[in-house]
Amino acid sequence: MPRGQKSKLRAREKRHQARCENQDLGATQATVAERESPSSAYLLFGDRPQNLPAAETPSIPEALQGAPSTTDATAPVSCTSSNEGASSQDEKSLGSSREAEGRKEDPLSKKVVSLVHFLLQKYEKKEPITKGDMIKFVIRKDKCHFNEILKRASEYIELAFGVDLKEVDPIRHYYAFFSKLDLTYDETTSDEEKIPKTGLLMIALGVIFMNGNRAPEEAVWEIMNMMGVYADRKHFLYGDPRKVMTKDLVQLKYLEYQQVPNSDPPRYEFLWGPRAHAETSKMKVLEFVAKMHDTVPSAFPSCYEEALRDEEQRTQARAAARAHTAAMANARSRTTSSSFSHAK
Repeated sequence: MPRGQKSKLRAREKRHQARCENQDLGATQATVAERESPSSAYLLFGDRPQNLPAAETPSIPEALQGAPSTTDATAPVSCTSSNEGASSQDEKSLGSSREAEGRKEDPLSKKVVSLVHFLLQKYEKKEPITKGDMIKFVIRKDKCHFNEILKRASEYIELAFGVDLKEVDPIRHYYAFFSKLDLTYDETTSDEEKIPKTGLLMIALGVIFMNGNRAPEEAVWEIMNMMGVYADRKHFLYGDPRKVMTKDLVQLKYLEYQQVPNSDPPRYEFLWGPRAHAETSKMKVLEFVAKMHDTVPSAFPSCYEEALRDEEQRTQARAAARAHTAAMANARSRTTSSSFSHAK
């Protein structure tokens, strides 16, 4: 191929790559903007925290109130008159406009969005994450606000993807992602799977727990929709969300997806799988939910009490396992000593 044609081909490939990256950045910007909205976190789960006044919490669909819905999910429900609905719509539009203006006035928001995108690219390419690179390629002249920008970007990534960004080398300022799952199960997921699937998984586990440990499929997707994740739309990070939720995470034994008994027409529900029970706990999931509400786990009294009972049971189970292991070791030691004595 002539040199001129090769140059044109390379230039075309670079333009295509730039367009793809800009599309991903646009999707990230839209998602981060939604996540930074003051009221968005309260929409993700029902069971309004007790330390928040009712006026600060928007109305929550019945399916997300912390208990399974007893109404027909397909039946039409009218909550307001047409005038009330119009008034409510106007208030929502006004609120959205004010939030949008607030984000525009915040000079650091664009930097937060750019840093989230930068960190996700680093993760996908499996490249090291350093403070120097973050300042050089993203923060630049705003390096005096580095800690604030990094804090907000880290919080977004934690809530959206279920992972923590931690400094692993305080001298050279290297950072790394850590899954919120303990990965104590027999199998382990690959690094490629952890971030996107852990994010969806932590949210699903929270919905299940706060719906009485079994959540109607409709409730789970209602939450996902609020985060811009739809069952029938390809997501720029998660791929096919329905496949991830109903097949991938089920095959990995993180979730159980089953038909509701005696449902006609058939309806489906999600439950925790054995791997979820092994690698995380109700308290960890509740802490994740509480952080999304910018509060503490005890703000959800019934769930908190259940999580405490679960922690106590886990502690007792671990103690029993250690005692059993110690007893087996002592028995083997006595058997070995007895055999040695007889041999003499």
